[in-house]
Amino acid sequence: MTSRLPFSQRIVIAFVLMTMVVSGSFSLGIVAVVHFVEDQLISKELYGKLNMVLHEDIKAGREPRLDARTRFFASNSASHPIPERFSDYPDGFTEIEEEDEAAYIYVLEVNGSRYMLLQDQREFENREEILFSVVLAGFLLCIVCAWGIGVVMARQVMEPVARLAGQVRHPDQLATRTAPLAPGYADDEIGHLAAAFDTTLGQLRRSIERERLFTSDVSHELRTPLMVISTSCELLLENPLQVAQRGQVERIARAARDMNDLVRTFLLLARSGPAETAETTTLAEVAREQAELWGPSIRAKGLAFELIDEGAGTAGHNPTFLRTAMANLLRNALHYTASGTVRVILERDGFRVEDTGMGIPAHERDHIFEPFVRGTATRGLGLGLGLSLVKRICERNGWTITASEMQPKGSCFKVSFSA
Repeated sequence: MTSRLPFSQRIVIAFVLMTMVVSGSFSLGIVAVVHFVEDQLISKELYGKLNMVLHEDIKAGREPRLDARTRFFASNSASHPIPERFSDYPDGFTEIEEEDEAAYIYVLEVNGSRYMLLQDQREFENREEILFSVVLAGFLLCIVCAWGIGVVMARQVMEPVARLAGQVRHPDQLATRTAPLAPGYADDEIGHLAAAFDTTLGQLRRSIERERLFTSDVSHELRTPLMVISTSCELLLENPLQVAQRGQVERIARAARDMNDLVRTFLLLARSGPAETAETTTLAEVAREQAELWGPSIRAKGLAFELIDEGAGTAGHNPTFLRTAMANLLRNALHYTASGTVRVILERDGFRVEDTGMGIPAHERDHIFEPFVRGTATRGLGLGLGLSLVKRICERNGWTITASEMQPKGSCFKVSFSA
């Protein structure tokens, strides 16, 4: 349970516990020493006084020479008889602590006679209580001081750790090349941690930079041949062609445009900043466009295709991202549906793509959006990147995508424009 607390609090708790153990042991030692000294020294003192009374005062026939706090009793003396309540005490030293009396008793038996010294200890007990109160107050004060010192020490210890954490999670760490972290810290464990972060962040920057350069280079190099293909298709379509030939050229033109949209999508996803564009389009416009592109292919497979508008919103969206997301979901539905219907349903704040295909098992839905992950009932030579690309587009735009099961069979992919 303690391991779940913040590290600074654990430092304070450890500091307080250590102080409690040390000061508690010291306090208990003081109490034990006081009791030991009380038993040993006072026992010897009373024994010495009793011997002095017996061997000097009693033999000389005079009254015992004792202070006002000490009284003498003897079983064979009529002037100093042992009180009834003290008659059963054993030989040696005994301490009495009662509500109205606190005293030391020392009993010595000589030749069948019992002799006793009774010394009042109320004054000593009062001093002892004061001493114990001081020890207790000192113990509590040590705990309070340990807490305060622990808080200060924890702040000093955690200050470089918190500063390092803030520097590591700063958004510019991966976006731009920043100064190394390690030189700003001492050559200790935190400095070594900062050096490890420098190494790891450097590797991440280089990896991200390689990915950006690769995406940019590939996208840039693909634009030229795509432009050539599109231009050639436009020129061919201006000439008289047979129906079959015209269909093939139009198919090539559509594929070139799809590739151009993918290139733009990859470029936008590779940029670290927001994907701002002056061009926007509505959901209904993109849906009609995709219906014209994918409807013939879906119907050619013997499937029914429906575009249902349940009140699509009029907000503008990035056309490249929206086209790519909807096209990949339609391609996925066409690919995995053998019979039945494919639907695109427009909502006020998103859209759904439903099909009556084989569906997605429940245990695969959590991983279906991961790169290179394909369902168990796969078809064709796909790499499992289509849904991953849709997921990345949604995350980039603050959208959400979910997959659910249709009854009695099929699947439904829902894209919501609000988180």
